[in-house]
Amino acid sequence: MTASMRLYYFPTPNGRKVSIALEEMGLPYEIVPVDILKGEQHRPDFLAISPNNRIPALVDGDVTLFESGAILQYLGRRSGQLYPADEAGRCRVDSWLFWQMAGLGPMAGQLSWFTRVAAAPDRDPRDASYAKHCYLKEVTRLYGVLERQLTGRAYLCDGYSIADIACWTWVDQYHAQVGGLAGFPAIAAWHRRLAARPAVRRGLTVWMPATAAD
Repeated sequence: MTASMRLYYFPTPNGRKVSIALEEMGLPYEIVPVDILKGEQHRPDFLAISPNNRIPALVDGDVTLFESGAILQYLGRRSGQLYPADEAGRCRVDSWLFWQMAGLGPMAGQLSWFTRVAAAPDRDPRDASYAKHCYLKEVTRLYGVLERQLTGRAYLCDGYSIADIACWTWVDQYHAQVGGLAGFPAIAAWHRRLAARPAVRRGLTVWMPATAAD
Protein backbone atom coordinates (compact mmCIF):
# COMPACT_ATOMS: atom_id res chain seq x y z
CA MET A 1 0.00 0.00 0.00
CA THR A 2 1.12 3.54 -0.63
CA ALA A 3 2.18 5.78 2.22
CA SER A 4 -0.48 8.39 1.50
CA MET A 5 -4.12 7.71 0.77
CA ARG A 6 -6.31 9.85 -1.47
CA LEU A 7 -9.61 10.96 0.03
CA TYR A 8 -12.16 12.16 -2.51
CA TYR A 9 -13.96 14.69 -0.42
CA PHE A 10 -16.60 17.34 0.07
CA PRO A 11 -17.45 18.73 3.54
CA THR A 12 -20.73 16.90 4.10
CA PRO A 13 -21.39 14.78 7.21
CA ASN A 14 -20.33 11.68 5.28
CA GLY A 15 -17.17 13.31 3.99
CA ARG A 16 -16.28 14.66 7.41
CA LYS A 17 -16.62 11.22 8.99
CA VAL A 18 -13.60 10.07 7.03
CA SER A 19 -11.46 13.19 7.40
CA ILE A 20 -12.03 13.11 11.17
CA ALA A 21 -11.18 9.40 11.34
CA LEU A 22 -7.98 9.93 9.34
CA GLU A 23 -6.95 12.78 11.64
CA GLU A 24 -7.73 10.73 14.75
CA MET A 25 -5.75 7.75 13.44
CA GLY A 26 -2.81 9.85 12.30
CA LEU A 27 -2.79 8.25 8.84
CA PRO A 28 -1.17 10.19 5.99
CA TYR A 29 -3.62 11.24 3.29
CA GLU A 30 -4.26 13.86 0.69
CA ILE A 31 -7.55 15.56 -0.11
CA VAL A 32 -8.90 15.32 -3.65
CA PRO A 33 -11.75 17.84 -3.71
CA VAL A 34 -14.96 16.80 -5.43
CA ASP A 35 -17.14 19.91 -5.51
CA ILE A 36 -20.67 18.53 -5.54
CA LEU A 37 -22.04 22.07 -5.82
CA LYS A 38 -20.48 22.15 -9.29
CA GLY A 39 -21.52 18.60 -10.22
CA GLU A 40 -17.98 17.21 -10.13
CA GLN A 41 -19.30 13.95 -8.65
CA HIS A 42 -20.61 13.12 -12.13
CA ARG A 43 -17.21 13.23 -13.83
CA PRO A 44 -16.28 9.92 -15.49
CA ASP A 45 -12.96 9.74 -13.60
CA PHE A 46 -14.74 9.98 -10.26
CA LEU A 47 -17.46 7.56 -11.33
CA ALA A 48 -14.74 5.01 -12.01
CA ILE A 49 -13.80 5.24 -8.31
CA SER A 50 -17.25 5.73 -6.81
CA PRO A 51 -19.87 3.95 -8.98
CA ASN A 52 -22.73 5.58 -7.05
CA ASN A 53 -21.25 9.03 -7.81
CA ARG A 54 -21.29 10.01 -4.14
CA ILE A 55 -18.54 11.22 -1.85
CA PRO A 56 -16.50 10.16 0.01
CA ALA A 57 -14.29 7.66 -1.74
CA LEU A 58 -10.84 6.46 -0.74
CA VAL A 59 -7.92 5.08 -2.73
CA ASP A 60 -5.09 3.40 -0.85
CA GLY A 61 -2.71 1.75 -3.29
CA ASP A 62 -4.65 -1.07 -4.91
CA VAL A 63 -7.57 -0.67 -2.49
CA THR A 64 -10.49 1.47 -3.65
CA LEU A 65 -13.53 2.08 -1.49
CA PHE A 66 -16.74 4.05 -1.65
CA GLU A 67 -19.47 4.38 1.02
CA SER A 68 -18.38 6.08 4.22
CA GLY A 69 -19.20 3.14 6.51
CA ALA A 70 -17.04 0.76 4.51
CA ILE A 71 -14.23 3.32 4.51
CA LEU A 72 -14.41 3.73 8.29
CA GLN A 73 -14.26 -0.03 8.82
CA TYR A 74 -11.27 -0.31 6.51
CA LEU A 75 -9.42 2.51 8.27
CA GLY A 76 -10.16 0.92 11.62
CA ARG A 77 -8.70 -2.39 10.47
CA ARG A 78 -5.76 -0.75 8.75
CA SER A 79 -4.77 1.41 11.71
CA GLY A 80 -5.85 -0.85 14.55
CA GLN A 81 -7.56 2.17 16.10
CA LEU A 82 -11.16 3.13 17.00
CA TYR A 83 -12.37 -0.33 15.96
CA PRO A 84 -12.13 -3.19 18.48
CA ALA A 85 -10.04 -6.22 17.63
CA ASP A 86 -12.35 -8.65 19.47
CA GLU A 87 -15.43 -9.88 17.64
CA ALA A 88 -17.93 -8.91 20.35
CA GLY A 89 -16.62 -5.37 20.57
CA ARG A 90 -16.45 -4.99 16.83
CA CYS A 91 -20.04 -6.19 16.46
CA ARG A 92 -21.22 -3.54 18.93
CA VAL A 93 -19.46 -0.83 16.95
CA ASP A 94 -20.77 -2.22 13.66
CA SER A 95 -24.34 -2.17 14.99
CA TRP A 96 -24.18 1.54 15.74
CA LEU A 97 -22.29 2.31 12.55
CA PHE A 98 -24.98 0.59 10.49
CA TRP A 99 -27.67 2.29 12.59
CA GLN A 100 -26.29 5.60 11.46
CA MET A 101 -25.89 4.51 7.84
CA ALA A 102 -29.40 3.07 7.59
CA GLY A 103 -31.29 5.41 9.92
CA LEU A 104 -29.90 8.67 11.27
CA GLY A 105 -28.11 9.74 8.08
CA PRO A 106 -30.82 9.00 5.50
CA MET A 107 -33.66 10.28 7.67
CA ALA A 108 -31.88 13.53 8.58
CA GLY A 109 -30.94 14.00 4.94
CA GLN A 110 -34.53 13.55 3.78
CA LEU A 111 -35.81 15.90 6.47
CA SER A 112 -33.30 18.53 5.32
CA TRP A 113 -34.46 18.12 1.73
CA PHE A 114 -38.17 18.39 2.42
CA THR A 115 -37.63 21.29 4.82
CA ARG A 116 -35.87 23.18 2.05
CA VAL A 117 -38.54 22.23 -0.51
CA ALA A 118 -41.31 23.43 1.79
CA ALA A 119 -39.53 26.76 2.27
CA ALA A 120 -38.74 27.36 -1.41
CA PRO A 121 -40.57 30.44 -2.72
CA ASP A 122 -41.50 28.73 -5.98
CA ARG A 123 -43.03 25.64 -4.33
CA ASP A 124 -46.35 25.08 -2.63
CA PRO A 125 -45.34 24.21 0.97
CA ARG A 126 -48.18 21.68 1.06
CA ASP A 127 -46.21 19.59 -1.44
CA ALA A 128 -43.68 18.72 1.26
CA SER A 129 -45.60 19.20 4.49
CA TYR A 130 -46.60 15.55 4.98
CA ALA A 131 -43.12 14.22 4.14
CA LYS A 132 -41.51 16.80 6.42
CA HIS A 133 -43.82 15.78 9.28
CA CYS A 134 -43.02 12.08 8.79
CA TYR A 135 -39.26 12.56 8.62
CA LEU A 136 -39.22 14.91 11.61
CA LYS A 137 -41.09 12.31 13.65
CA GLU A 138 -38.59 9.62 12.66
CA VAL A 139 -35.49 11.78 13.22
CA THR A 140 -36.81 12.73 16.67
CA ARG A 141 -37.34 9.04 17.43
CA LEU A 142 -33.77 8.28 16.37
CA TYR A 143 -32.46 11.01 18.65
CA GLY A 144 -34.35 9.29 21.44
CA VAL A 145 -32.57 6.02 20.64
CA LEU A 146 -29.22 7.81 20.68
CA GLU A 147 -30.07 9.59 23.93
CA ARG A 148 -30.90 6.32 25.68
CA GLN A 149 -27.68 4.70 24.49
CA LEU A 150 -25.53 7.62 25.64
CA THR A 151 -27.17 8.05 29.03
CA GLY A 152 -24.55 7.08 31.58
CA ARG A 153 -21.93 6.52 28.86
CA ALA A 154 -19.15 8.69 27.51
CA TYR A 155 -19.33 7.00 24.10
CA LEU A 156 -21.69 4.76 22.16
CA CYS A 157 -19.82 1.54 22.90
CA ASP A 158 -17.04 0.60 25.32
CA GLY A 159 -14.76 3.39 24.10
CA TYR A 160 -14.46 6.08 21.47
CA SER A 161 -14.88 4.49 18.05
CA ILE A 162 -15.73 4.97 14.41
CA ALA A 163 -19.40 4.64 15.41
CA ASP A 164 -19.15 7.83 17.45
CA ILE A 165 -17.52 9.66 14.55
CA ALA A 166 -20.17 8.44 12.11
CA CYS A 167 -23.06 9.60 14.27
CA TRP A 168 -21.42 12.80 15.50
CA THR A 169 -21.05 14.46 12.09
CA TRP A 170 -24.79 14.10 11.44
CA VAL A 171 -25.74 15.40 14.87
CA ASP A 172 -23.25 18.24 14.54
CA GLN A 173 -24.68 19.49 11.25
CA TYR A 174 -28.37 18.78 11.71
CA HIS A 175 -29.31 18.92 15.42
CA ALA A 176 -31.32 22.08 14.77
CA GLN A 177 -33.82 19.85 12.96
CA VAL A 178 -35.08 18.60 16.34
CA GLY A 179 -34.95 22.00 18.02
CA GLY A 180 -31.40 21.65 19.28
CA LEU A 181 -29.94 19.42 21.97
CA ALA A 182 -31.47 20.97 25.09
CA GLY A 183 -33.95 18.11 25.27
CA PHE A 184 -31.20 15.51 24.80
CA PRO A 185 -28.66 16.14 27.59
CA ALA A 186 -26.68 12.94 27.06
CA ILE A 187 -26.30 13.68 23.34
CA ALA A 188 -25.35 17.27 24.14
CA ALA A 189 -22.59 16.18 26.52
CA TRP A 190 -21.29 13.63 24.01
CA HIS A 191 -21.41 16.21 21.23
CA ARG A 192 -19.33 18.65 23.29
CA ARG A 193 -16.90 15.90 24.26
CA LEU A 194 -16.13 15.05 20.64
CA ALA A 195 -16.16 18.67 19.47
CA ALA A 196 -13.33 19.42 21.92
CA ARG A 197 -11.02 16.81 20.38
CA PRO A 198 -8.22 18.43 18.33
CA ALA A 199 -8.44 15.77 15.61
CA VAL A 200 -12.17 16.40 15.22
CA ARG A 201 -11.56 20.12 14.82
CA ARG A 202 -8.86 19.44 12.24
CA GLY A 203 -11.06 16.98 10.37
CA LEU A 204 -13.82 19.55 10.03
CA THR A 205 -11.60 22.06 8.25
CA VAL A 206 -9.44 20.04 5.87
CA TRP A 207 -11.01 21.69 2.81
CA MET A 208 -13.85 24.09 2.16
CA PRO A 209 -14.94 25.32 -1.28
CA ALA A 210 -15.35 29.06 -1.66
CA THR A 211 -19.00 28.58 -2.69
CA ALA A 212 -19.76 26.69 0.53
CA ALA A 213 -17.92 29.18 2.71
CA ASP A 214 -19.80 32.22 1.36
